[in-house]
Amino acid sequence: MDSFARYPSLAGKVVFVTGGGSGIGADIVVAYARQGALVAFADRDRDASLGLVAALEAEEVQTPLFIECDLTDMDRLKAAIAQAVSRFGDIDILVNNTASDARHAFSAVTPEHFDAAVAINLKVAFFASQAVVDGMVRKGGGSIINLGSCSYRKRIGGYAAYATLKASVIGLTRSLAREFGPGMVRVNTLTPGWVMTPRQLAQVIDAEAGRQLDADQCLPGRLVGTDIANMALFLGAADSRMVTAQEFVVDAGWS
Repeated sequence: MDSFARYPSLAGKVVFVTGGGSGIGADIVVAYARQGALVAFADRDRDASLGLVAALEAEEVQTPLFIECDLTDMDRLKAAIAQAVSRFGDIDILVNNTASDARHAFSAVTPEHFDAAVAINLKVAFFASQAVVDGMVRKGGGSIINLGSCSYRKRIGGYAAYATLKASVIGLTRSLAREFGPGMVRVNTLTPGWVMTPRQLAQVIDAEAGRQLDADQCLPGRLVGTDIANMALFLGAADSRMVTAQEFVVDAGWS
């Protein structure tokens, strides 16, 4: 097993992860908890989230705070962040992870469907950032990490709303980086490739998809959530103190 980096600057930092109960988000929660950070995460999947907390309790690391929340409800999202702040103090690192890449035919998208896609894929990141940024400035700086997507980079069809909204995350990142840079708030996009989460393995990946990945990726093998979490650690740590307004693609050369 590889030995990964330890970041002393992350010990005691307050981290908030949206959609941290499963998939890539859970790997990010685990990675920060193992670095000694004070982690809070919000998710609507109670069973998966409690299982994650129990697993980390067994490791005797700092137990993360799970807040059950429908993140598309902006009042509940803001209340979840306020609860984390009440427990740990102002947020140092925000990881905007939550998203839904449910496939859809372009011709079948209704205004209601599009609005729902906006809520989960963009609105959460926008208003979570709004809720934490003043606290970051008060603390003398912080890091916002917005999860992007290779969907638009690869010109993948079948989920136009998702691809459109994930592309817009780049605009959010660059605008916030400029606006809050004077307060030492760094904002970057972290774009995963095709990560072998349990959901992807169960619902999407088949033999043909595997062959296509083998043909398209520059590196052999399969991406896992830890690969994304490791970059999230770097972007949260002091090691990246002068890194902002950038997109970091972790996709084994897929795109």
